[in-house]
Amino acid sequence: MESQEALVYTLISILFFLQILFWKLLWTRYITVLSTPQLTRHLNPTSHTLTAESNETEFMSYMLRKSKSVNKALDEAVPLCEPVLKIREAMRYTLLSDGKRVRPMLCLAACELVGGQESTAMPAACAIEMLHASSLIQDDLPCMDDDNLRRGKPTNHKVFGEGIAVLAADALIALAVKQIATSSTSSPEKVLRAILEMAKAVGTEGLVAGQAADLAGEGMSLEENDDVGLKHLEFIHIHKTAAMLEAAAVIGGITGGGSDEEIERLRCYARCIGLMFQVVDDVLDVTKSSEELGKTAGKDLIAGKLTYPKVMGVEKSREYAERLNREAREHLQGFDSDKVAPLLFLADYIVNRQN
Repeated sequence: MESQEALVYTLISILFFLQILFWKLLWTRYITVLSTPQLTRHLNPTSHTLTAESNETEFMSYMLRKSKSVNKALDEAVPLCEPVLKIREAMRYTLLSDGKRVRPMLCLAACELVGGQESTAMPAACAIEMLHASSLIQDDLPCMDDDNLRRGKPTNHKVFGEGIAVLAADALIALAVKQIATSSTSSPEKVLRAILEMAKAVGTEGLVAGQAADLAGEGMSLEENDDVGLKHLEFIHIHKTAAMLEAAAVIGGITGGGSDEEIERLRCYARCIGLMFQVVDDVLDVTKSSEELGKTAGKDLIAGKLTYPKVMGVEKSREYAERLNREAREHLQGFDSDKVAPLLFLADYIVNRQN
């Protein structure tokens, strides 16, 4: 009898142990399933990655996260302190204003596309945004576009005066070079290549050439579909607008360790979205209000500047923007479908933006 009871107790113990083991294995399997990328992307809306299956809402969350990271780095790069406190205030006024951060996001996404990390490209991304902020200050000056409103606020020279605005723009260019030159996240060779790309984008091969052509084109008498006007307009914006986006993508590719072929494809992609950005900008300028845009609407038309709607008409301008979007996407074919997702979403975001 005692031996039978002992056997029963033994069997019960074995069954109890097997039950515990079963539930332990089942729980481990459940955790493993939850950890797969396909599920975590849906269960965790704050996931830091985009994939080919992501949607527009996830992309906007992605942009917001990148923007916050960039803003934090920019804030730390220009502290409010002496000396020249007033200059620093003017620098921060434009640099930290409520922008879309398209250029630094493009730099970070390009770096990650070719296998790099966000932290590696962050100094370069900040440098690109500093150059962009500098160009906005200069573009708004009375001797250039003479604008009073930028990103929903008075322009830099309206707040700080023309002298301080010019000095703030100069200081941002110098700080951009320093930001990359002193970076410890890239090799000296990559740093040099990045600085050369920046210099090309800003100087007489880039933004300066575009701005000069823009000034020369004011008041030019043109009809719609004028080939000469279109060529002049393309020159302006390949240099004035696209060059900075091109530099952002190329520098991101360089810091991420991309091959020459990958970097060239990024360059072509960025040139397309750069032109597309300007085409959309010109259309919005004649179809939206100043309140909607956050800047003075219709000012280019009043100033007699060359714009895509002026040369091509609004509808053909929109069609051209869509064609540039298709071309941009073609340059990215062959990249990993998940890693390239942010750049594909960015192209759609630019062509569909409303301000």
